[in-house]
Formats: sequence, C-alpha cells, structure tokens
Amino acid sequence: MADRISKKHRSWVMSRIRSKGSVPERTVRAVLHRMGFRYRLHVKNLPGKPDLVFKKHNLVIFVNGCFWHQHQECKDGRIPKSNREYWVKKFDRNVSRDRENQKKLEELGWQVEVIWECETKNWSKLISRIHEIFPSLFNLEKALERLEDQEIGEVIENMRSGVDCNCL
Repeated sequence: MADRISKKHRSWVMSRIRSKGSVPERTVRAVLHRMGFRYRLHVKNLPGKPDLVFKKHNLVIFVNGCFWHQHQECKDGRIPKSNREYWVKKFDRNVSRDRENQKKLEELGWQVEVIWECETKNWSKLISRIHEIFPSLFNLEKALERLEDQEIGEVIENMRSGVDCNCL
C-alpha cells in the first residue's frame, strides 16, 4: 500500500518526532510530580539515557512509544505495510538496543520499568501501572485525591491538545 501523503510531507512529519519531551513522557512526569515523586531526566551517564531516574529508589523508567519500540500488546505496535524491509530492520535495532540497555542497567543495580504510550492514554491504566512500580510507596486513595485536587486531568488534556501550559 502506498503512503497517503507526499514524501516531502512525510519527511516533515518524521522530523518532528523527538526522543525527549513527548506527550506520553510529559504526562507521566506530570502525574508522578503531582504525586510527590522527584526524579532526574535523561541522565546521560546511564545506558539508554532513561526518561526518568529515581536515584533514591535505584529505579529508572522509560516511557516508550508503542510504534517505535514495538509494543506487542498494542495495535500501534504493528509494522507498516509499505517499505516493510526497512521498518523490520529499524524496529529490530530499536528493540535490541532497548534490551541491551535494560541488561546494562540491571547489571549496574538499577530496577528498570517501562511505561508504554498506550498506558498513558487511559487514566486508570496509568495509575495502576504507577502503583505496580511503586507499591510500597503508594497510597492509592491519597494519590487520587491529590491528583483531583490539582486538576491534573485538565493539564494532561491541554498537553495532548497542544495548548501551551506551564506544566513540567
């Protein structure tokens, strides 16, 4: 199947994809920050430059896009039909690099967690995923109250719709 848009427009679209500061990453950061968690961003001296680093808990979190990192449990993790050979190689390299970085981090004593893009689109999935990552440090009722008080839903919707906000 041929691409529906011109090569020039496709090139422009692809040039806008960034490795830092994506909406899913900013969503996770906003939720965790409002829940009282503090972290460092993209620590360069760690393998794979994890999106969020919780030194106090020896924990790193990668917020992975379902398409680019081939989330097998998600419809967005499928391979495009056009130029399939290129995409298979590209995704194999991405997944292989993810595994290597995870192994290196674990060898250094870090707990490695991944939050998938699709988990950030569903409020209850995201909250329960955070609860899985921080079970002993997480009071679910208190966290939900805190998030409701701070109107996080509105902040996240603004990020998703592209409205400029002063959120992380």
